[in-house]
Amino acid sequence: MRLTAEISYPAGAAAVGRMLAETSFVDARDAATHPVSHRSEVEGSADGAFTVRSTRTMPTDDVPSAARRFVGETLELRQTDTWSAPAADGARDGTMTIEVGGAPVVLRAELRLRPDGEGACTETMDGDLRASVPLVGGALERAAEPAVRAAIRSEERVGRAWLADRRP
Repeated sequence: MRLTAEISYPAGAAAVGRMLAETSFVDARDAATHPVSHRSEVEGSADGAFTVRSTRTMPTDDVPSAARRFVGETLELRQTDTWSAPAADGARDGTMTIEVGGAPVVLRAELRLRPDGEGACTETMDGDLRASVPLVGGALERAAEPAVRAAIRSEERVGRAWLADRRP
């Protein structure tokens, strides 16, 4: 299933790149999804290329019962975001992979962070959500899509608040 999304930020691409490389932002982003537990690490720095790895153990209360039998009462989401070094204007390219532990579901996406004039930027995600289960894969993809979109909207809210708290 093709999945695309945009997040608009009221800050320049360089500032958002620094945010995305901050462990405190990643922890806040992950905590906003109400996990049972989470952990994260950032390798590299916002001055260059960096990779963010996070793992969230999520309750499956909102997962349709047909899908819940594949994952149980919790599921582990492993997310890896890899970003290039910034261009002169702060623009970056990257990739995102989200794997669901214990389930054959994966999201692979291209990421782009681009300036939108002065003091604003847009992060875009363009990828594929795949569930490799014969006969029910499409149903699992459709069941996972709302959760992925909710996580993207949550990241936007957390990012906007994080940036607002750090304005001079």
